[in-house]
Amino acid sequence: MSFTSAQPIDLLYDAARRGDVAEIKRLLEDPKVYLNAQNGKGYTALILATYDGHLDAARVLLDAGANPNLQDASGNSALMGVSFKGYADIARLLIERHASLDLRNGNGGTALMFATLFGRNEIVKILLDAGADATIKDARGLTALHLAGQQGNEEAWKLLGGPEQED
Repeated sequence: MSFTSAQPIDLLYDAARRGDVAEIKRLLEDPKVYLNAQNGKGYTALILATYDGHLDAARVLLDAGANPNLQDASGNSALMGVSFKGYADIARLLIERHASLDLRNGNGGTALMFATLFGRNEIVKILLDAGADATIKDARGLTALHLAGQQGNEEAWKLLGGPEQED
């Protein structure tokens, strides 16, 4: 009977999912670990850490040189993931570390569209304040403002500059 041990990069992915900062730091000392490696779904350790809401793990990975603009197989970036999930503190960190505000996924969606669609209005404001382009259209020709209207998200509608609604 033979057992195979996990590869160091797989251990890094697991540590990122758990937010295990000490293990991440230990694994990053291994020269065989390529920090920006992507698994079969295109996920990086940073994407995994941010999607699971691990701010400290994200900071360690970014400090070590993780690229905040890599996209998974669907074209989603770490900033898109936190915009969907609602992790405002991680969104701020990613923006501070030069995450592209206007990357588009496979459907043409942006972080601003995700934040709008899922009612993450604090992140809508953060993205707009950082200079996100609200005029970008997705594959269906919709902007974040269109999505705010479709969702009945009045706060995002106002943040995005939608005209006042009449009662």
